[in-house]
Amino acid sequence: MNAIYERRERVRFGHCDPAGIVFYPRYFEMLNAVVEDWISEGLGVSYAELLGPRRVGLPTVSLKTDFKRVSRMGDELVQRIAIRRLGRSSLTLDVEFAGPDGLRVTFEQVLVCTSLQTHRPQEFPADLRAALERAQGVSTT
Repeated sequence: MNAIYERRERVRFGHCDPAGIVFYPRYFEMLNAVVEDWISEGLGVSYAELLGPRRVGLPTVSLKTDFKRVSRMGDELVQRIAIRRLGRSSLTLDVEFAGPDGLRVTFEQVLVCTSLQTHRPQEFPADLRAALERAQGVSTT
């Protein structure tokens, strides 16, 4: 994977089910958080500003997930994002969470840029598109 953004997250008690492993819906919460942080920190475009005053949404319209191995409380997951495809109003991401023993979960996520006024697709705002284009092909690993 040609990651353009990477961070680490520790698996917390609240992520786990009674079996002591990450409860699968928590992976989706972690996914949402890493994408928000990538946009704000990695791309330099405030996610809060996009959704708030600018009224630009980035909803997930497709999500393919493969669970590879279990994660337990205390594990440190390396979360990586790569852009697979950048379209006029949509973005396909490859996201992986890995532990020291290899991949734990992978995602193929499609986001669509929408107006939060009309809830219809729209082109990416110029600053976000420029940041996405700059990010393509840039590796953090």
